[in-house]
Amino acid sequence: MASVLSLDQGTTSSRALLFSAQGAVERVAQQEFEQHYRRPGWVEHDPEELWQSQLASAKAALGGAGEVACLGITNQRETTLVWERETGRAIHPAVVWQSRQTADICESLRARGLEESVRAKTGLVIDAYFSGTKVRHILDAVDGAQERAERGELCFGTVDSWLVYKLTGGRVHATEPSNASRTMLYNIHTRDWDDELCAALGVPRAMLPQVFPSSGSFGETDPEVLGRALPITGIAGDQQAALFGQGCHAKGQAKNTYGTGCFLLMNTGAQAQTSENGLLTTIAWQLGDEVHYALEGSVFVGGAVIQWLRDELGIIQDAAESEGIAASVSDTQGVYVVPAFTGLGAPHWREEVRGLITGLTRGAGRAHIVRAALESIAYQVGDLVDCFGQDSGQSINALQVDGGASANDLLMQIQADVLGAPVVRPSNLEVTAFGAALLAGLGAGVWQDASELKGVIQEDARFEPQMTDERRTELLSGWRAAVAQACVSSPLHS
Repeated sequence: MASVLSLDQGTTSSRALLFSAQGAVERVAQQEFEQHYRRPGWVEHDPEELWQSQLASAKAALGGAGEVACLGITNQRETTLVWERETGRAIHPAVVWQSRQTADICESLRARGLEESVRAKTGLVIDAYFSGTKVRHILDAVDGAQERAERGELCFGTVDSWLVYKLTGGRVHATEPSNASRTMLYNIHTRDWDDELCAALGVPRAMLPQVFPSSGSFGETDPEVLGRALPITGIAGDQQAALFGQGCHAKGQAKNTYGTGCFLLMNTGAQAQTSENGLLTTIAWQLGDEVHYALEGSVFVGGAVIQWLRDELGIIQDAAESEGIAASVSDTQGVYVVPAFTGLGAPHWREEVRGLITGLTRGAGRAHIVRAALESIAYQVGDLVDCFGQDSGQSINALQVDGGASANDLLMQIQADVLGAPVVRPSNLEVTAFGAALLAGLGAGVWQDASELKGVIQEDARFEPQMTDERRTELLSGWRAAVAQACVSSPLHS
């Protein structure tokens, strides 16, 4: 039977995976690309490098493959690109979801009293995280861009739109609701671009992509691009794809993905549920006319704190080494790392806050800092779980996990201890790519129903909490004090 190709375009690398008709991974190809930091708090990608890395991975995964039925895409979500409709040339670096370079635009929107409208229509808060202000920044930064956008000469897109445009040889400019709902320009209730919000940011409708259901036809790849014509039949933002791939298809089911950031999502079914605790309301996916919504909590810096230990501090040689070094000490000796490199996400939404290391003593060393960095991931996820409990009125019985850092056994045990609840890791961690493949396969008729592949995601390990309630309370108190210290010490604190 035919296979399904899944493109997984992430924040630090582009990957391509070929799944069999039984849902097994047949091939994997991956290529990293450079991160650009022109100014403090700014994060950008070279659009062409992003595309070429994804193209190279796709070709490598397809090389020598037999029949391939279709192609699915999952992507880093809020990262924003603007390109020329005619040539496909990007007019500005891609502004990455982590980047805080539009904080001033966000402040101006708040000053204009738009917070309530944004929340009611999009389920989001006004924050530099989302795409709308990033589009405004690009149009302001490039001479003549506003006029060209109004004439329809420029296209805006999140990464999925950029890939679809490139894959189809410029024939298709499209997205789907899970990505559109992260732009701060899309009304998640009417399921259309919102004229008021577009006008508030000066984003012309002429540059917006057409929104199709998450599973269905998005066009066909140009044969010259991949060497064969493949129907593109499934797209979802990475976190929604992971929710789908984990099998969380029913209301109340939740997962956490440990990637560059951490993202906790709960399926809320056909109803868009409003959070009172700093969570976001978003679209999970659309199948035909049926829409599923989700509550989401976002941690900006998750696994990226381990990359920081490696690349900026130089105290580990590779990410995998962090587990052994952290395990060499029984605790952090009171050291806490607050990795607010690009501000704090949910539930704080403090974009001006910056990171810190606190609690250092003469006896604190490399291993304590590495362990504190690992623990910071678990603490941030714990904060999100608390918010979900307050919003839903129920605790999470077990946390389904995926993403690269979930392979770290020590981190997963720390997470179970912080939550006081089991953490369940599947045997196949490729749930994000699998979610996109599943959406594509459903859209192309490879599978008739998602239940056909439920057995693919099986439990690999279950981490039970081992910490006393007294010790947990003590550690969480120290964490919250460290976060409060970061907020107070921010240069923009008021």
